[in-house]
Amino acid sequence: MSQTIDTAVAKLSEKYEGGLGGTAKFVIGDEGSIMMDDAGVREGDDASDVTMTADAETFQSILDGDTDPTAAFMSGKLAVDGDMGLAMKLAGILS
Repeated sequence: MSQTIDTAVAKLSEKYEGGLGGTAKFVIGDEGSIMMDDAGVREGDDASDVTMTADAETFQSILDGDTDPTAAFMSGKLAVDGDMGLAMKLAGILS
């Protein structure tokens, strides 16, 4: 596991309180993928209801609170594939 993934899993785990109601995957550039579901946050590349893809710099900026996830999506820095309702829930968790 890369340091970027380790750090992201730790930060997301601090923010996430459960109750997502689906499965989300974050693909972080060439670093790897993170899964989030009702069981918690972990490294993984399983099938998901929604997949959010960004480079490591953008994802780190979102986690740090410097970049709004919706603004990143609108500017093309964050790609979303799948359940947009679930993606909106994730935006609230990431903010």
